[in-house]
Amino acid sequence: MGAAHSSSSSTSDGSSVGSPVVLNVYDLTPMNNYMVWFGIGIFHSGIEVHGLEYGFGAHDYPTSGVFEVEPRSCPGFVYRCSILLGHVNMSLPEFRAFLEDIAEDYHGDTYQVISKNCNHFTDDICLRLTGRPIPGWVNRLAHLGKDMFTHKCVSCAVVYSLKASDNQQLNSYMSTVVCRKTVLDHFGRSHPMIQQKVMT
Repeated sequence: MGAAHSSSSSTSDGSSVGSPVVLNVYDLTPMNNYMVWFGIGIFHSGIEVHGLEYGFGAHDYPTSGVFEVEPRSCPGFVYRCSILLGHVNMSLPEFRAFLEDIAEDYHGDTYQVISKNCNHFTDDICLRLTGRPIPGWVNRLAHLGKDMFTHKCVSCAVVYSLKASDNQQLNSYMSTVVCRKTVLDHFGRSHPMIQQKVMT
């Protein structure tokens, strides 16, 4: 999909620092322009190495969901920004072999919005290449959703095991506790929205 090129940088002493590892982030909705102020958003991301971008998407088959596109041009998404995450000292053939190996763990029919999405893929690639994760805000909504789903299931199991007459009061209490715990776990007590909305 286009001509790949190797792009390595040099330091002031002439030594090579390798090919840049860049996270390209895309908006999935115009609402991100407002949601980013709260530290969340609905994003797609791809990892750019050796002049090409790689992402992960869903399909119905037990084959790789990893795909390749021109950088900052992923179809169906609106480009937001690029973040340099480090450098990698791999040739293009070495990187492709590395990617083919990882693609075995990312079949299109295993894609799940909350637990195994495109941002989980880019985070995994980045950790393996640079030892650094992608910024937390890129996939924060999925992490919040996972926590809320997990806590909600625990709450539901407790509530449904009680008599119907006791349900209403306990359900209200559990929802408040779960909501507070999830928000506090992700933003900390000092976040201004928590002080105003959750703690009052």
